[in-house]
Parts: sequence; C-alpha cells; structure tokens
Amino acid sequence: MWAMTVQCQPAGPVPAILTVRFKTRFCGFPTARSSPFRLGSHPLPAKFRVRAAKEQLPESQTPKIDTETSSLEEKSGGGDDLGWLPAFPHILLASMANFLFGYHIGVMNGPIVSIARELGFEGNSFIEGLVVSIFIAGAFIGSIGCGQLVDKLGCRRTFQLDSMPLILGAIISAQAHSLDEILLGRFLVGLGIGVNTVLVPIYISEVSPTKYRGSLGSLCQIGTCLGIIASLFLDIPSENDAHWWRLILYIASAPGLILSLGMQFAVESPRWLCKVGRLDDAKEVILNLWGPSEVDKAIEEFQSVIRGDRGAVESRWLELLEMPHSRVAFIGGSLFVLQQFAGINGVLYFSSLIFKDVGITSGALASLCAGLTNFAGALCALYLMDKEGRKKLIIASYMGMAMSMFLVVYAISFPVDEELSHNLSIMGTVLYIFAFAIGAGPVTGLIIPEISSNRTRGKIMGFSFSVHWVCNFLVGLFFLELVEKFGVGPVYASFGGVSLAAAAFAYYFIVETKGRSLEEIEMSLNPKYEAKD
Repeated sequence: MWAMTVQCQPAGPVPAILTVRFKTRFCGFPTARSSPFRLGSHPLPAKFRVRAAKEQLPESQTPKIDTETSSLEEKSGGGDDLGWLPAFPHILLASMANFLFGYHIGVMNGPIVSIARELGFEGNSFIEGLVVSIFIAGAFIGSIGCGQLVDKLGCRRTFQLDSMPLILGAIISAQAHSLDEILLGRFLVGLGIGVNTVLVPIYISEVSPTKYRGSLGSLCQIGTCLGIIASLFLDIPSENDAHWWRLILYIASAPGLILSLGMQFAVESPRWLCKVGRLDDAKEVILNLWGPSEVDKAIEEFQSVIRGDRGAVESRWLELLEMPHSRVAFIGGSLFVLQQFAGINGVLYFSSLIFKDVGITSGALASLCAGLTNFAGALCALYLMDKEGRKKLIIASYMGMAMSMFLVVYAISFPVDEELSHNLSIMGTVLYIFAFAIGAGPVTGLIIPEISSNRTRGKIMGFSFSVHWVCNFLVGLFFLELVEKFGVGPVYASFGGVSLAAAAFAYYFIVETKGRSLEEIEMSLNPKYEAKD
C-alpha cells in the first residue's frame, strides 16, 4: 500500500514504523434511477513468466471496454466523466481504515517520552522499542488471518468485525496505567491494522468500476497520508502537556466507530456476492455502481471464473504453492521485499537529521514536511494511475527513487560546499519521498489484488502483507546499526541499488492491468482458461 513512516526517537528495536500506503474528495451519490442510496525482453523461467499486458484474449472472453465507457458517459449525462461517482462514497468510507493506519503510525511519534515517564519505563530503550514494535507483531497476525475472514464473511462484515480491536485497542491504550495495558492496547490496534491493510485494497479493487480502479485505489495512500498528518498536528500539544497522549489515543477510537457504523450502509463486493450464490444482490450492486449495461456482462464474467474454480467459496493456503497462484504470490511477496529494502522507512526516519542541517530543528515539523511531500505524490498518483498505467508508473517511481538516493550519496560523500551539500541532500530526500508516493507506494498495494485470482485473492494479499510487515520490522531493527557501522552514504547507496533492482523486477514480471477487468486479467494469466478455447 501503500507506505509512509514517521520519525520517532531511536528507542529499541523498531525506531520507525512504515506505512503505506493511499484524489480529491468530492462526495457524490448514485443517480435517481438507482435503488435508495446505501453509503456504504529477456527470457524468464517458465514458472514465473507473465504475459505482456497487451496480449489480448479471444473475443468471446474479452470485455468490451467501449461498452463500459459509453455506459459511464450515459450516467454522467454525456458531459463530464463522473462514472466513478456512485462507487466513491463506499470507497471513501473504506479508506477511513487507511486514515486509522496513518493515525496510529504517527500518534506515538511525540508522546512516547511522556508515556514512558508516566508508566515507569523511561530510559529503558528496549521497553520503549517494544511498545512501538508490538504494533507490527499484531499487524503480522492480522494480515495472515484476513484472507480467511474475507472468504467466510465478505468485506463488509470483516470491516465491522475488525473495527472491534481497533476501538478496544485505542481505549485500552488511552486509559493504560501499566506497561501490560499499553502493550495489550497497541497489539490490538496492530491486529486491526493488519487486517485493514489487506482488506482495503481487496474491497476497492472489487467494487471500483474498471475504468477508475487505479485512481480510486490511490485513496489508500491518500488516507494514510492524511492520518499521519492529522496525528502530527495533534501531537504538538504533547510537548507541553504530559497527559495529552491519553486524549489523542481516545480520539483514535472515533474513526473505527465511524467505519463500523458506516459499513452497515456500504455495498458488499459483487464478486463475493456472486461467489456465495447471492446473484440478485450482486446484480443490484453492479446496477447501482457500474450502470445497467454492465450487469449481464459482469455476472457472466464472474460466473465464468467461479466455474473455473469449481464453485468453491474458500481457498486453502496450500493452493499458493500451485500454479498460477504461486507465481502471483511470488510477485506479491517480492514487490513488498523490494519496497521495504528500497529504504522508505529508513529515509523518512533519517530525514529529520537532514532537515535539521538546514534549520528545521523540530522533529514534528520535519515529519510534517515528509508527510506533505508524500501527500502531494499521492495526489499525482491519483491523476496518473489510470492514464499512464501501473507498470509504467512503478518503474518510473523506482528509477526516481534510485536517482534521488544517488544524489544524496553524492552530496554526502563528495561535498564541494557545505551549503550546497545540505541543499542537495534536502532535494534528494524530498524527491525520493515524492517518487515513492507516485508509484512504489500506491501501485504495490493495488496491483497485487488485481493480478490475483478471485479464489485466492485474500490469501495472496495476506501472504504479501505478512512479508511486508516482516521486512518493515527488519529495516526498523537494523537501520541505525547499519548507519553507525557503514555510514549514511553506503546505506543510501544500497537503497538506490535496490530501487534499480525493483524497477528491473517490475519491467520483467508485472503485467499491465489498466483498463482490464479483474476477470480478464485472471483469465489471461491462467493457462486453464486458454485450454478451454
């Protein structure tokens, strides 16, 4: 998803936590004819080879994009293209989960010192680090378990169930009077966040109209950025009020409550509804969100894929070892390994020291500068995702990250003038964050559910994000130690090298998904559908 980090004091094993992940906000509603509104090329090993996106399906299996476009234009009155509008409120509500993600990442940035002093572990760097890192442990478990929940309950009920640990965790943390209570609260919050990081991209990819799936998917990154920025603003009084941390943790329970209540009125994924046999409900969702001309075609595509899966609703983890699911799981896990080891969390953590060299001495202000840069990049991703395509965007993003890292390395290793060196370091850091937010952040979380099969989407997303959390923990654990041992220059140079490797990986392995329905993508990647032709 989506990734963003906040600077915290070097305390214990995990000094910084990632994000992820994340369009302009305009609240719209379905048209009057809808039912009552419910908010609601080098050769590769054959095992992992993916066809180019331009490869076409047989005419009988290829959805007619011009038909979809015309229906969307009809809904907008033939003028402005507003085909995204009916789905937008539901997706905006789901993105509230990403706002919570960002908020909980940033909320511990300032108050950790006050919390340690009040609860009696001030000066114990291991315990301070544990309070931060227990969040990641919970998120790892939540990611693993999300796929099973989605298969059984669907997205809406999983959102509502998941809001319980988010609300309880925030309240327990806010009224904690012992170390055990704050650890329990942070673990519960992490558990809920782990489920949400998997669930939100799945929901958005399955509910969005094909034409706008990329742009609407960028709301994940935007939601995370806004959550971090909001938490940084609310953290400001904590410098003068030793008990302020309790209030901002209480506030964290409000978005979870809104999400739980709002999901009662949101739509369910039409693909899940079709998979469990609720065809009439699936048709109603498609009619309201995608238009009447899409109903029959979409249902036919859904059922074609379900028949290929022999009608089974739930998948097994062992299926991820079978082709073609193993190929997609390999791509998903690798994308997150490369994303994390390209250094986004390390760069964001160390950026506070770089900003300090040019006079920005406040850690909160440095974090805010990084957050605003990330937000600006996410807005650009919103505009470019469905225009340029995922593959081109993620390759350009990693290339920009690599060049930015090499610029910082040059400024640090070969300083000609001190002021010029500081300026180049700032420029490289800002460009790196911006480049990440355009592609490597939002595209990674979006493209994995797009290339996953309907049957194993939840399991593949759970596996991919569990890899993400493990790598996130490792970067936080070893980053400062590597900087102390080798220096900033070599570590940043390695980040640049990984970014180049990620660009090459995306070029060879990623299939373009822009303008293609999830069923079309699945049939193009699964040999068994070709065998039936």
